[in-house]
Amino acid sequence: MHELVSALLDPDVTARELAGLSLPRTYRAVTVHREDAGLFVGVPHSERDPRASLYLDEVPVPEPGHAEVLVAVMASSVNHRTVGSALFEPEPTFRFLAEYARRSPAGRRHDLPYHVLGSDLSGVVLRTGPGVSHWRPGDEVVAHCLVVELEAPDGHDDAAPGPAQRIWGHETNFGGLAELALVKAAQLMPKPPHLTWEEAACCGLVNSTAYRQLVSHNGAAMKQGDTVLIWGAAGGLGSFATQYALAGGATPVCVVSSPEKAALCHGMGADLVIDRRAEDYQFWKDPETPDPGEWRRFARHVRDLTGGEDPDIVFEHPGRDTFAASVYAVRRGGTVVTCASTTGPGHLYDNRSLWTGLKRILGTHFASYREAWEANRLVLKGRIHPPLSVTHPLEATAEAVATVRAGRHHGKVGIRCLAPRDGLGVRDPELREDLLPWLTLFRDG
Repeated sequence: MHELVSALLDPDVTARELAGLSLPRTYRAVTVHREDAGLFVGVPHSERDPRASLYLDEVPVPEPGHAEVLVAVMASSVNHRTVGSALFEPEPTFRFLAEYARRSPAGRRHDLPYHVLGSDLSGVVLRTGPGVSHWRPGDEVVAHCLVVELEAPDGHDDAAPGPAQRIWGHETNFGGLAELALVKAAQLMPKPPHLTWEEAACCGLVNSTAYRQLVSHNGAAMKQGDTVLIWGAAGGLGSFATQYALAGGATPVCVVSSPEKAALCHGMGADLVIDRRAEDYQFWKDPETPDPGEWRRFARHVRDLTGGEDPDIVFEHPGRDTFAASVYAVRRGGTVVTCASTTGPGHLYDNRSLWTGLKRILGTHFASYREAWEANRLVLKGRIHPPLSVTHPLEATAEAVATVRAGRHHGKVGIRCLAPRDGLGVRDPELREDLLPWLTLFRDG
């Protein structure tokens, strides 16, 4: 692996030389084990610790099959998908791997006693399988995480709803929290040359998710002048939503949980910020009883900030804790668009507010390749930026996942895989210099 890393860091190495290097037989990867799938059975949700289930293993190097690419992973990042996989929630991911094996001959090798996690990467193409013509060894790339097999008609208008779509590193094996990763060629996109490896690795999943959820016609189709309520606006997903609202001529109302996170939203250019912890919003009286009075108090707060306007769009992802307040607060005819339920999937809200207010709830799930490409294009142009706050080495991934699980972070938490230190991989220092205040905002915060 040392020879490979040296070649990857050499700016003069050619594609032919890189393709000619012999690959190691094994590589280091962050995994969960099938034998641990019942580890947290009977353990209260709040007491489940992902550090108990995550391993750093040496695993065999996979051979790229048809339309697949083997990538040397310079950096990756932690997502809530990773947290769920480590906690075996909502169920162990080994069921997904077994289902993949039943559905497809190519999926059989994914059904292993271990699961390599991770749904983000930045890195360098090492090998390409049959049928790959657009990418070649030496290409610097990032990956989005939607894996599709377009044999059914459902996925040809919009690939995301295709019946065989899967999330790479969550519903497939050989993910990005590793020194090597196996991806479909149609997951790859050019790495933004002004970003470091660790910055570039922060964008794939959350940037594309935010783009589809908020900007795309498959999502809320945000327009100029909209007011957009954004939960968790200083987090990985919410910070991209805040940027898209600002860049698209909308007005974000950013909801955060600390003065420090409020300052980050102001630093991004948002004027309207609610610190829900300082206001002590409690949307549940107890685990079974919501508090409509708190929905009303929250909605009044939003109107006070906006000059009397209710949000046209609510950008939802916390789920159970906030969903009822979102449905109540969105304007008549407005849209609550949701992509996740990080606080729980069992939502309880007042349906009278929904139907009498002619409101709409819209579900989105990651993004199509086209949407991911458009989102990455905006990063390439320096219009949208990675909110990287801290980076850890691969060996410290379990601790990083625990930090994200506990909410002790802001922005994105990066993982160095083959990159020996932060700051490498910049090919366009001029553009980077222009954007440096933004690129350091979350780290300074």
